Amino acid sequence: MIRRAVRAALGRGRAWVLDYAYAAGRQTSGLLRPADPAGYPDPAGPARPPVVLVPGVYERWQFLRPLADRLHGLGHPVHVVDRLRWNTAPVRAGAEAVAAYLEEHDLRDVVVVAHSKGGLIGKYAMVHLDPGRRIDRMVAVATPFGGSVYARFLLVPSVRAFSPGDPTLRRLAEELRVNGRITSIWGEFDPHIPGGSRLEGAANVELPVQGHFRILASRELLAAVEEALSPPA
Repeated sequence: MIRRAVRAALGRGRAWVLDYAYAAGRQTSGLLRPADPAGYPDPAGPARPPVVLVPGVYERWQFLRPLADRLHGLGHPVHVVDRLRWNTAPVRAGAEAVAAYLEEHDLRDVVVVAHSKGGLIGKYAMVHLDPGRRIDRMVAVATPFGGSVYARFLLVPSVRAFSPGDPTLRRLAEELRVNGRITSIWGEFDPHIPGGSRLEGAANVELPVQGHFRILASRELLAAVEEALSPPA
C-alpha cells in the first residue's frame, strides 16, 4: 500500500512538471511566433456555427491554437477577442469584452470554446449579458466552476478569485438555467483543480488524461470537443 501511494505521488509530481513545461512551451511559442487571428478566415462551403475562443488567466488566445486549428479545419469560423489580452481582468470585465465582441461583429448561434477561467467568463456572459441569446452553447475545458482549494492560499488577486468562497464564483454556481447548454470537460488529474470541473445540469465529460494545460493538445480532448460541436443526427 505504501509503495502504491509513493508511485501515485510520483506520478502526480511528474504530471505537475509536464503540465508546467507544456504551458511554458506554449507561452514561449505564442510570444516568438504570434499567430494572426486573421489566419482563420471563414471556411468555404456550408457554414458551421462560429466559435469564439476564450482562454484562461495569463493566457493569450494562441494558447488555444490546437483547438482553433481543429475547429477551423472542421469548417467553423474561429473568432478571437483580442481585448482580453492576458485575461487578468475580473470575470465580469472579461464577460463584458466577450459580449461586446459578439454585438460588434453581429455573431449569432455562437459556440464559446473556453479554457479554465474562460469558462467562468463564458457562463457569466450567458447568464447576465446575452439577452438576445447570441451564445447558443459553450464547451468549457478544465474550468473551476466550483473553485480551487489552492486559490485561497495565493496572494495574486487574479488567481485568488478562483477560491471557492469568491462571491462571483458562488453566484455563478447558484445560476443553473444555462448549465444545460454547457459541456464541461476535464482530465482525471488536474493539478490546479483537484475537485474537477463537474457542473450540475451540464454535459460532463471526464477524460483519461492528466494536466490543466496539457489536456488542450491531447487527442482525447480534441475528439471530445469535436463530438460536442457535431451537428445533431
